[in-house]
Amino acid sequence: MKIDGNCLCGHIRYEAVIDPSMVAICHCTDCQTHSGTAYGIVVGVVDQQFQLLQGTLKVYEKTADSGTIRALSFCPECGTRIHATTPGDSSKFFGLRVGTIRQRNQLKPTVQAWSGSALDWVHDLSSIPRKDQQSTSR
Repeated sequence: MKIDGNCLCGHIRYEAVIDPSMVAICHCTDCQTHSGTAYGIVVGVVDQQFQLLQGTLKVYEKTADSGTIRALSFCPECGTRIHATTPGDSSKFFGLRVGTIRQRNQLKPTVQAWSGSALDWVHDLSSIPRKDQQSTSR
């Protein structure tokens, strides 16, 4: 599936080919920390088919809990995380952040990884009251 996306400020724009059957929720503590929330959602890029159309990414290398070095790419202006790859190993998972993809509504997660690190409440969001928009009152 061919998709396109961008960062929050628009400095970064890209196109890619993804496998919509490879949408994963990741509960690892690294994803919790750098997403600023309970988990990250990524989709696999097919055969490194990612093309940066605009901007230059900033890269931070981190040794993941698995021991693999992951290159995490961000917009240098707004800090939006775009993707993660394994430097020097094109056979490893190239994960594109679903929230940056314009067609994200079409991408339903198919698997959850690192579930042992999941926050206790994350698997039952149905009991939490829902609002269609943010409001100033509780």
